[in-house]
Amino acid sequence: MKAVRFGEYGGVDVLNVVDVPTPEPGPGEVLVQVKAAGINPGEGKIRSGALHSRFPATFPSGEGSDLAGIVAGRGPGVTGFSAGDEVIGYTHNRASHAEYVVVDVQNITPRPARVPWDVAGALFVAGATAYAAVRAIAATAGDTVVVAGAAGGVGSIAVQLARLAGASVIGLASETNHVWLAEHGIIPVSYGKGVAERIRAAAPQVDALIDTQGGDYVQLALDLGVRPERIDTIVNFEAVADHGVKAEGSAAGASAAVLAELAALVAAGKLDVPIAATFPLSQVRDAYSELERGHTRGKIVLIP
Repeated sequence: MKAVRFGEYGGVDVLNVVDVPTPEPGPGEVLVQVKAAGINPGEGKIRSGALHSRFPATFPSGEGSDLAGIVAGRGPGVTGFSAGDEVIGYTHNRASHAEYVVVDVQNITPRPARVPWDVAGALFVAGATAYAAVRAIAATAGDTVVVAGAAGGVGSIAVQLARLAGASVIGLASETNHVWLAEHGIIPVSYGKGVAERIRAAAPQVDALIDTQGGDYVQLALDLGVRPERIDTIVNFEAVADHGVKAEGSAAGASAAVLAELAALVAAGKLDVPIAATFPLSQVRDAYSELERGHTRGKIVLIP
């Protein structure tokens, strides 16, 4: 089969699509023929070596967590899924950017027919992260929630989940994304110099903030009077020790049950997962180059 591999840390040029043996599912595992697999900023940081101290790579390394596809085989002891079943899932083995991947059966859920393949393949990392972040800040009716990076992969889902929880949501994003945010019931506010004043003009009080960008957004939340326990960052881990804020992300939301809940919302038309672009597996370098240019609305997806 074809799979993405890199043999050293570096830019997108270290990514290659190579022939490797098709894996065999072991006990409690299924083999999935991948129909779509999202890409994520964290994968690029792992590949570059920027996260070596937290998530070191073992070379040659595969990559990818998100996946959706068709069950092609199952290992001993697997029940509930059979060959031909369409599923959404994830792997922690950096392996989904490939034509086939072995997945723990507990990490897959059926794909609803009304969830497109590209959306299904992009749902895990961004969806689980957004789900965990909204849960961490305990968004509820009557709250005003600010989401920094509101049009990105995580942010675009988080703003909608916070709205579904009943909160009024302010989305910080570039002006090119303001129409999309407004169409989804979000109050758009431009980021950059003067953002605190623009937020105060949009809402007299801010109750919670989700930071998907890093930088000074935790401090911005504190300056706006948000209590530390109602601030969640998926980037600024130093702020956890410094200010007592939360840092709940994909690990906190990682479960097939969460995936099933998100997929059901998509199927019901209650959650929109924007797909910025799709690329064939052979163009994985182009896909990550597009991601790393920034200002992507929603997700970029590989189609093996």
